[in-house]
Amino acid sequence: MIIRKEIIMEYTILIHKDEESGWYTGKCVQVPAAMSQGKTLDELMDNMKDAISLVLDYYKEQARSQHANDRVFYRKLAMA
Repeated sequence: MIIRKEIIMEYTILIHKDEESGWYTGKCVQVPAAMSQGKTLDELMDNMKDAISLVLDYYKEQARSQHANDRVFYRKLAMA
């Protein structure tokens, strides 16, 4: 039997609350292109998950297209 351990990535979000509107904005420290906003902290964090996923997917596609004709291979790297 093979037991797979789920890898959970943790990201640090720099959060700012606008005093006039009450909205929260966030920027991911590890993925600076991932930014979002929300009316509540929970909404912001949900939106940040989406933003981080979208940015990482974009980077992955960019890397694939840049090396489409090269003889390359991919390996996953897990860090704690």
